Amino acid sequence: MYVLTLRTDKPEAEIGLYENAQKQDDIIWQAHRQLAETIHQKIEELLSNNDIRQEDLSGIIVFQGPGSFTGLRIGMSVANTLAYSMNVPVLAETGEAWLQSGLEKIHAAQPGQWVTPYYGGEANTTLPKK
Repeated sequence: MYVLTLRTDKPEAEIGLYENAQKQDDIIWQAHRQLAETIHQKIEELLSNNDIRQEDLSGIIVFQGPGSFTGLRIGMSVANTLAYSMNVPVLAETGEAWLQSGLEKIHAAQPGQWVTPYYGGEANTTLPKK
């Protein structure tokens, strides 16, 4: 069982590949404001480096937050879209043990459930200019 992991709550983004809860590989990069432009490329790079196709993935685990409003939204959107398109389960976990918790739960998860970010407070957005 191959599982893709995503953490996009800070400028340094992380993706990982796990097989039967054992880490196979990961990529960590300074995504900053280029997260939306780079995340799909990095996922393809990770899978290609390990001779894995997207169709080989059995689940996705994503860090739920708290963290960057935009980073979390991008991570959740990517995780939900990939899970939907591949018909695999997606889990969102929070806290320091998010990854371990997700790896323990992914086997029992079912496709068709979607994840949402946890921001840790109200979103800080600006009012539109007149």
